[in-house]
Amino acid sequence: MRYLGLDLGTKTLGLSLSDKTNTLASPYETLHFKEQDYLSVLASLEKIVKEKEITDFVLGLPKNMNNSLGFASERSLEFKKILEEYFSLPVHLVDERLSTVEAEKILLLSDKSRKKRKKVIDNVASSLILDTFLKGRKKENE
Repeated sequence: MRYLGLDLGTKTLGLSLSDKTNTLASPYETLHFKEQDYLSVLASLEKIVKEKEITDFVLGLPKNMNNSLGFASERSLEFKKILEEYFSLPVHLVDERLSTVEAEKILLLSDKSRKKRKKVIDNVASSLILDTFLKGRKKENE
C-alpha cells in the first residue's frame, strides 16, 4: 500500500507521499487549478497514481473549531466523491483543523522567506494530514 496525501484549497491541491513502509509522510508537490475546477487536476493525479503505485488517498477534511462542517468541508466531500468515481480507490478523510497553521509554523522555524513558504505550504500541510493518518493507523494496529 502507498498513500497520497491531499490538502485541497480553493486554487491549489497540496500533495504528499507515504514511504513504502507507510511510516513517513513527505511533501511532494502542489497542483494549481482555476477556482473550483477540480476536474482539471485529475490527469495529473492519474499520472502520479500510476508512477507512485498509489493505493489510497488521504484527504484533509477542514472542520470548524466546534467540529461542525462548513463550506470548506463541503468542498472536500465533493472532491472525495470525484476521486472515488474517477479512480475507484479508497479515500480516507482526516480532520485537518489547523494543519495549514502548523505547516506555517514549521516553515517559519525553517527560516523560509514568505515567497518560498507560499510555494510549499500546501504540500507541507498535506504531509501533516498524511502523517496524522499514518500515526492513527499505527495505533490501531498495535
